[in-house]
Amino acid sequence: MRKLKNSELQRLNIEEFKKAQKTPIIVILDNIRSLNNIGSVFRTSDAFLIEKIILCGITAKPPHKDIHKTALGATESVDWEYIEETTEAIKRIKKLGYTMVSIEQTENAIELQNFTIEAEKKYAVIFGNEVKGVQQKVVDQSDYCIEIPQFGTKHSFNISVSAGIVLWEFFRKQKL
Repeated sequence: MRKLKNSELQRLNIEEFKKAQKTPIIVILDNIRSLNNIGSVFRTSDAFLIEKIILCGITAKPPHKDIHKTALGATESVDWEYIEETTEAIKRIKKLGYTMVSIEQTENAIELQNFTIEAEKKYAVIFGNEVKGVQQKVVDQSDYCIEIPQFGTKHSFNISVSAGIVLWEFFRKQKL
């Protein structure tokens, strides 16, 4: 086996990305404090042709060198906007017909592998603060809560890891 060169990967350029049909998913970042996590979510969102990212609360906005460090240019390809209140972002997105899904450990949360994703539906996936998680008032506005199963001693994944796992699963079930 031979490793492929970047030029052999046939990736889209930014103009092609902007014109490409997007995965009907909006990512909402609810008070993410780490700029590296924000950048990583941009990069993952680029990989799966995510429609848009909405940054809320204390979540920093591009351009910022620490976001760029992990986004590697994905802030230029993935559409994004800032809405101060996460609850306001949810109200706006719900009016557009999106199903709201918080990634949080709650009573009656559905394990990710058991969540049925309907190809014709549009989803907004909400990731919360690294310490406090998704705000309760945001959970209250959600249609579903999904939990990523874990089997070790820790109680949660890093947000960038959670985003990678969840967005891959949604993409896989919608597109493949």
